[in-house]
Amino acid sequence: MKQVLLFLSASALFAGSAFAADAASGAAKTPSPAQAAQQEKMKACNKDAGDKKGDERKAFMKDCLSASATPAQQEKMKTCNKDAGDKKGDERKAFMKDCLSAKKS
Repeated sequence: MKQVLLFLSASALFAGSAFAADAASGAAKTPSPAQAAQQEKMKACNKDAGDKKGDERKAFMKDCLSASATPAQQEKMKTCNKDAGDKKGDERKAFMKDCLSAKKS
């Protein structure tokens, strides 16, 4: 019985340290462009959901997140992307954020 308890406690310590290492290394990773786009879409849908609650909110979020970009949104992206030119990294990210928020239709 002591061996089982010793094994379980050692396993718990090992699993905890492995989880902590994964969490620490995961915090430094930058999201892929697709993940970043999904995060932005989730932010926008969440903002648009406003005070909706329960099933109404769940249905709204499902529809909002599954909707593809509208032609107007696609056009904004094309224009801002073209205007961004050779900008890279944080400079491009900041430019695109400003550009897309400034050109709301």
